[in-house]
Amino acid sequence: MKEQYFTQNNIFEQSLKIKEIVQKFSSHKNFFIKNQSTALLVVDMQNYFLDPDSHAFIPSAKAIIPNIKLLIKTCLQFEIPVIFTQHINNEQNAGMMNIWWDDFITEKNPLSKINEDVYIPDLLIIKKTQYDAFYKTRLEQELKQLNKTQLIICGVMTNLCCETTVRAAFVRGFEPYLPIDATSAYNFDFHLSTIRNLAYGFTTPVLTNEIIVKINLKCSSKKI
Repeated sequence: MKEQYFTQNNIFEQSLKIKEIVQKFSSHKNFFIKNQSTALLVVDMQNYFLDPDSHAFIPSAKAIIPNIKLLIKTCLQFEIPVIFTQHINNEQNAGMMNIWWDDFITEKNPLSKINEDVYIPDLLIIKKTQYDAFYKTRLEQELKQLNKTQLIICGVMTNLCCETTVRAAFVRGFEPYLPIDATSAYNFDFHLSTIRNLAYGFTTPVLTNEIIVKINLKCSSKKI
């Protein structure tokens, strides 16, 4: 079931291919980033998913790290808040996660830490217990206190926590964006299926460099 469909060498071409496939399902081809209204959410970039020795290792996850780092760097440069999520479970809060999976991420597991290649100290971490980053967390409260209405969502897995969080953001009135080349799943089919489904009714399919350009253009026009 697992495959490395993204590598450092092919991620742009593969993502462009996905975008070309799904665009016909989206009625919203254009998108606008409003810097003052935007936040970046980095979902579950934990060693549990990034360590090759972990049973939950995502083969394509390493390839998205440069794009996530670029999103983080750009957002911080233009004072766009960056928020991380960290998935942590115990017997009491796991719910269906305990039934569906053979294992879940506990606080004591050293692999539960956010990967050092992407994490920046002192930035907000939202601990979550389900796929949905809004479920019984303070994420919505934090975004509303910051007056944010747009949410760029990246990380892992595309078809589980990222997809569920995009849908949850949408129904709460936030405008979500899920850059195709800044999230990954266990295989190409999972990734493509999620982007296609979300393109139809939840978000405009975009690439990381398109978001970066929009952020920079917005700031440039503001200075003028």
